[in-house]
Amino acid sequence: MMKYLVWAMLLCTTPVMAQTTLTLEDCYQLAQKNYPLIKQRELISRTGNYTVANAAKGYLPQLTFSGQATYQSQVVEIPFPGAPQLSKDQYKVQAEVTQTIFDGGNIHYQKELSRANTAIQQQQLEVNLYTVKDRVSQLFFGILLIDEQLRQNELRMEDIRSGIHKTEGAVNNGTALRSNLDELKAELLNTEQLRVQLKASRQAYLQVLALFINQPLDDQARLTRPAPTTMPAEIRRPELLLYDYQQRSYDVQEKQLKVSYLPKVSAFVQGSYGRPTLNFVSNDFGFYGLGGIRFSWGLGSLYTNKNSRQILHISKQEAEVRKETFLFDTRLSMTRQQIEAAQYNDLIRQDEEIIALRTSVKKAAVAQLENGVITSHDYISHVNAESQAKQNLILHEIQLLQVQYNNRNTSGN
Repeated sequence: MMKYLVWAMLLCTTPVMAQTTLTLEDCYQLAQKNYPLIKQRELISRTGNYTVANAAKGYLPQLTFSGQATYQSQVVEIPFPGAPQLSKDQYKVQAEVTQTIFDGGNIHYQKELSRANTAIQQQQLEVNLYTVKDRVSQLFFGILLIDEQLRQNELRMEDIRSGIHKTEGAVNNGTALRSNLDELKAELLNTEQLRVQLKASRQAYLQVLALFINQPLDDQARLTRPAPTTMPAEIRRPELLLYDYQQRSYDVQEKQLKVSYLPKVSAFVQGSYGRPTLNFVSNDFGFYGLGGIRFSWGLGSLYTNKNSRQILHISKQEAEVRKETFLFDTRLSMTRQQIEAAQYNDLIRQDEEIIALRTSVKKAAVAQLENGVITSHDYISHVNAESQAKQNLILHEIQLLQVQYNNRNTSGN
C-alpha cells in the first residue's frame, strides 16, 4: 500500500509538459501580430492625427508679432510756425490677429489630403505584413512534410525489424546466411540515421517558425494538418485597396488645385506702438490700432494650373497601370497554381494505385524471406519500393495542400 501511495504522490507532483498545438491560421495571426513592422501601425495613426489637427488649426485666429526701425532721408514738413518737426528715425512694434473667413476650402482639403496619405501609409503597411503569410506557409508545410516523413520512416523501421525477426529464425534454423541478417541490421541503422536527420531538420524549421510567431516551440510542438480547401477565383488582395487610396489622394489634390486660385477673405485687428502714430503730425511715441477686412486674390497659380492637372492625370494613369499589372500577374499565378493542383490530384490517384501494388508485393516478399526464397537484399528492395511510393504520396498530398493555401494567399482570401 505504501508503494502505491508513493507512486500516486510522484504522479501528482511531477510537472506535466504541455504540448503546443498550432493551426496554420494561428501561425498567420501570431506572425502578423508579433512582426516588428506592426509597431509602425500606431505610429502612422498618431502622425496622421497630428497632421489633421495641425491643418484644422488654420481656422483658429492667427497671432503674429512684427517690428521695424527705419531712418528716412526725408519726412513730411508742415509749413506753419510752431508746427512739430517729424523725426527721420521711426519705430514700430505691432501685433496682429487674423481670422480666416473664406479660403475657398483650402484648409478642408488639406485635412482630406492628410487623411488620404495616412490611409495610404496604413494600407502599405498591410501589404508588407501580408507577405509574411507566404513565409509562414513555407515553414508550416515544411514541418508537416517532415512529420509525415517521420511517420513513414517509423513504418519502414517496423518492416525491417519484422524482416530481422524472421531472418534470425531462419539463421537459427540454418536456412539463411548470417550476411542476410547483417544486411537487414545495416539497413535498420540507415533508417535510424534518416530519422535523426529528419528530426534535426524539423527542429531547425520550428526554431525559425518560433521566431516568426514569437512563441517557444520545442520537439513536442504539433502542427495541425489543415483540411483541403477550395481555390477561389476572386482577388481580394490588400494591394487593391492601396491603389484605391492612391486614386483618392490624387482626387483630393485635384480639388486643391481648383481652390488655389480662389479669393481669400479674412478679418484682422492690429495693435501698434511706435513713432509716429496714426496722428502723423505728432512726433511722440504712442499706441494705436486698426482693424478691418482683408481681401486677397492671387492669380499666379493659373499659370501652372493646367500643367499641374496634367501631372495629376498622369499619376492617376500610372496607378491604374500598376493595378492592372498586379491583377494580371496575380491571375497568372492563380492559373499556374490551379494547374499544379490538378497535377497533384492526378499524381495522388496514381500514388494510391502504386502503393496498393507495392504493398501486395512486399507482403509476398515477407513470406518468401521467411522461407528463404529471396535474399535480405531483395526484401529490402521491396520494402524501399513501398516506402518510396508512400513517400511520394505524402509529398504530393502536402504539396497539394500547400498550393491550395498559397492560392488563397495569392487571391487574398
